[in-house]
Amino acid sequence: MSVDAETVKRIGSLARIRIEEGEVAGYQSELNAILGFIEQLSEVDVAGVEPMTSVMPMTLRLREDVVSDGDYADRIVTNAPLSEDNFFMVPKVIE
Repeated sequence: MSVDAETVKRIGSLARIRIEEGEVAGYQSELNAILGFIEQLSEVDVAGVEPMTSVMPMTLRLREDVVSDGDYADRIVTNAPLSEDNFFMVPKVIE
């Protein structure tokens, strides 16, 4: 796959990156090199290889899911200028 100058300009526009006319050729060669590397990766035989998220085997450390703090909503809303039933009251913004 090869990237032409129009594609480079479109990618720059989509990414909201200003690409000057003199820079197009440089970006075009860089993108073509990246795509060439990706094509090389498609030649690798990965049959029988399990998908993984990391090269190092890891397990998550889990903790018991319990509430360790809380039940003081009334103290939280004491600093609010206006509250009702332990909820912050704010002025209506959208009509």
